[in-house]
Amino acid sequence: MVAQVRMIRPEKANSMIPEFWKELPEIVNDLSDQGEARVIVISAEGRHFCSGMDLSVFDGDNSVTMGSSKFPSRTRASFRSTALRLQRSFSCMEESRLPVLVAIQGACVGGGIDMISAADLRYATSDAYFCIAEINIGMTADVGTLQRMPKLVPEGVVRELAYTGRKMNAAEGKDRGFINEVFETHEELLAAVNEVAKEIASKSPMAIWGTKQSMNFSRDHSVADGLEYIATWNAAMFDMDDMGEAFVASSDRRNAEFPNHLRNRSDI
Repeated sequence: MVAQVRMIRPEKANSMIPEFWKELPEIVNDLSDQGEARVIVISAEGRHFCSGMDLSVFDGDNSVTMGSSKFPSRTRASFRSTALRLQRSFSCMEESRLPVLVAIQGACVGGGIDMISAADLRYATSDAYFCIAEINIGMTADVGTLQRMPKLVPEGVVRELAYTGRKMNAAEGKDRGFINEVFETHEELLAAVNEVAKEIASKSPMAIWGTKQSMNFSRDHSVADGLEYIATWNAAMFDMDDMGEAFVASSDRRNAEFPNHLRNRSDI
């Protein structure tokens, strides 16, 4: 099954309100834990994919405290705790057993780039553009872009985008390796992304999980450490039944049928 997750505030360019930061990790973690889905596709309604963090995040009970305070050290500690919490809202995408694909149209700004940088695969329409906008409001991006994007795009390119706040269009994003493919319309984008998702979902869930885990680990470690990791992973997690099914299905000229992930227990 391909799970569809959609942002549906098109009138506000799908800005990330306080509820978003709580609901996204709940949805992603639940889909990963339940075991029925094999791929997650994140898309958005309207003209723009995401305009970044909504100003309401800085107001009221859910706020990121920024103003002066009678207790400045406590204000700074609160800000740090909030930043770490927001970061975890996107780290869940990397930690999920399931590959996460994103379909991007129009603007993808600020927090939007933080989010898609944590995804496995990124696809866009030709009118899409990307902007590390925090620098334009006197702020350093702090929810994942500066840590993840340099692993996807040459560091010099990321530095230029982060220092200048300029827009990178979809064509440049594909040329830089940030975007997998570009499509003319939103309809073509969604159709193509879902085809890729269905192809991934047809593979062994255990093999896909192991591939994702190994690539994420290798990204952050040496080649030697990565080789050690995958040897240990396969020694513990390699599924001979899935391999047997793959060979038999190929011989029988039919699609392989693999069992879903086992459900993760939440009562322990």
